Amino acid sequence: MRFQKGTNPNRPQKGSSIKVEPIRKKSEVRRIKELLSKNPTHLCLFTVGINTGFRCSDLLRITVSMVKDLHIGGEISIKEKKTGKLRKVNLNEEVINSIKGLLESKDYSDDDFLFTNQRGNVFSTPYVSTMVKGWCQKVGLKGNYGSHTLRKTFGYRQRKEFGVSLPLLVDIFNHSSQKQTLDYLCIQPSEKKNVYMNQL
Repeated sequence: MRFQKGTNPNRPQKGSSIKVEPIRKKSEVRRIKELLSKNPTHLCLFTVGINTGFRCSDLLRITVSMVKDLHIGGEISIKEKKTGKLRKVNLNEEVINSIKGLLESKDYSDDDFLFTNQRGNVFSTPYVSTMVKGWCQKVGLKGNYGSHTLRKTFGYRQRKEFGVSLPLLVDIFNHSSQKQTLDYLCIQPSEKKNVYMNQL
């Protein structure tokens, strides 16, 4: 789907913002993977996004040479576009398998970007937002979703499913406080509610 310059309907009006949500349940993640199973590029983008927590702008800068020889536990380093800081991430089995599936699906050169359309053009962040929104709608999710959903899903499920500590997530996301991380991951309201539901 293409938009003329300045006509993207998903872009917030100047001075406003749209808060997107994480994908909260493992079953919802599974349904999206099933939806994307016949499109190696989309499946890989989704899988890498929710397993690394990279911002979309950094995901789209991954090249073949950065990942083609990596094995489970291998490390990828990206200088973050937003912060200018080097971020190092170890890749798990899901990510490695999705990358292998993508690289086997078509011919790549070492300097090619991983996430491109059929014409070889790199996806844009607004285009990824449109895709993520569409995937979530197709599997019946309600709410606001976009490219940042991938990064938020990583953090949300690390905290809720795997019990990763807040201080560690603060460090991973390079946030200034635990409150910022809780707000960012849309966790704080539900955790507060759970406190009041505890019967003493």
